[in-house]
Amino acid sequence: MLSELALCGIDGCRCLAGHGGRHNHFPEAWSFFAAQDRNKLGKAGFATPRGGAKGAYQNHVVRSNKVIVPFERIAEANLALYENGFVVRLFPEQYFASPGVPKDEFLAADAAVEVGRNAFVLYRTYEALESYPPPVDWELRSLWLHGEAVKERSRDVEDAGQYVLRLASTGARPKLHDGPPQGIFAPEYANDEQNYLAKCVLAWLTVTAHGSPYTTEQVQAQHLRLIMQVAGLADFGSYETRGVMRHGLTTCPLCLRVIRYEQLHTLVSFDEEIGLVNAAVQVAGATRSTEANLFHIVPLVYGSLQHVAKGIAWGHANCNTRLGQRRCYSLAELLEMNLKVGILREERVDTIGWISDDYTMIRSPMGAVWIRLCDDMSGEEMAGAPPEGSPIDDDVLDDGDLFE
Repeated sequence: MLSELALCGIDGCRCLAGHGGRHNHFPEAWSFFAAQDRNKLGKAGFATPRGGAKGAYQNHVVRSNKVIVPFERIAEANLALYENGFVVRLFPEQYFASPGVPKDEFLAADAAVEVGRNAFVLYRTYEALESYPPPVDWELRSLWLHGEAVKERSRDVEDAGQYVLRLASTGARPKLHDGPPQGIFAPEYANDEQNYLAKCVLAWLTVTAHGSPYTTEQVQAQHLRLIMQVAGLADFGSYETRGVMRHGLTTCPLCLRVIRYEQLHTLVSFDEEIGLVNAAVQVAGATRSTEANLFHIVPLVYGSLQHVAKGIAWGHANCNTRLGQRRCYSLAELLEMNLKVGILREERVDTIGWISDDYTMIRSPMGAVWIRLCDDMSGEEMAGAPPEGSPIDDDVLDDGDLFE
C-alpha cells in the first residue's frame, strides 16, 4: 500500500499526490481520528505551563509563539532559536536599584535589555509594587495592530508599555491582573515544522496503542506514515530502542509498559500505585489529567529545543510526574554506557542493572527502573541547619519546629 502512495511535493505540500484543493505543507493527516483524539493532538501542540497566568504567560496557544525569557535565564537561553521573537521578564527587584532608579546595567547606551523595547517588568506582589512603583512615565503593557489597540495577540501585533500586574490577593487587597499575556514558556517552544512532525509521531503512536480503533493499514494511516518516512521519522527500530514502542505497540518510555488506547482518555487514578494507596481518595475529581499524556524523553530546558519529533512519546501521567526534570534514559543507552550496579553480599555481587553516567537512573534487564530523587546533601544540611539562601525564616522555624 505504502509503495502506491506519494506526497504531492509541490511547494513542499504533504498532501497525497493528486489531491484536490490548495497545497498544504501541514495537512492534518490524522483527520480520520475521532474528535477526542484530534483534540488530544491539538493540545499536545500547545504551550500550557501550569500556573502560567501569574507569570504573564500565554496559555493554550501553539508552541511557535513569542516566548518569555526570564532575566535570570538569559545566560543559558539560546535566543536565536525563537523564530517569532522573545521578550525578557524582569522582576522589580532585578530592575531597580532603588525606587524609580534602574540599575546601571539597564542605563547603558548599548544595554542588551531595555524595558519597553525587548523587556517588561512583572509585579507579582503588592509589596514589590509599593517598594518599587512604576515610574510616572511608564504605562501598562498593551497590544497594537496597525495603530489600533487590540486584545488578542497575533504575529503582526506590536507590544507597548513597560510593566504588567499579576498581584495575588492578600487580606483586603484584591487580586489584580492588568496587562496582556506576554508570551509562552520558552522551554515549551517549537517551530512550526517540529511542532507538526511531533503531532505526526504522536498520531502514529495513537494508531499503534493497544486496543486502538485505527489500523496501520488504513490509507489515512499510510499517508501519515509516508509523511514520517519522508521526514526521516519512520525508522521504527529506533522507536523500540528509545522505549517508545515494543513489538510494534506504543509504550511508556519510563516504565516500558504498553500504553492502552483508553488510557489516552481515562482520567488518572493512583489506585494501583505503590506507596500512593490513599492518593486516589485525595485527588478524585480534582484533576483532569488522563492516564497517558505527552512525554518528553529529554526535559524541556532554556538552552535547546526539546519538543522535537524524535524526543516525544505518549507516557503515563504517574511516570511523567516521577521523572520530573530528568532525562529518560533507555535501556539501550545505559547498556552503551556499560556502568553496572549491584548488591555487595558476603560471597558475591548480585548485579541488578545499569546506571547512567550522571547517576540519575538505573534500569534492570527486565524493565525495572530506579530514579535518583535528589542530590547528596551538604554538611550543613545533614547537620540540620537551613542552607544559605533558604527561604525559611525565623518565624517559620518558630511556628513549624521544622528543625526541632
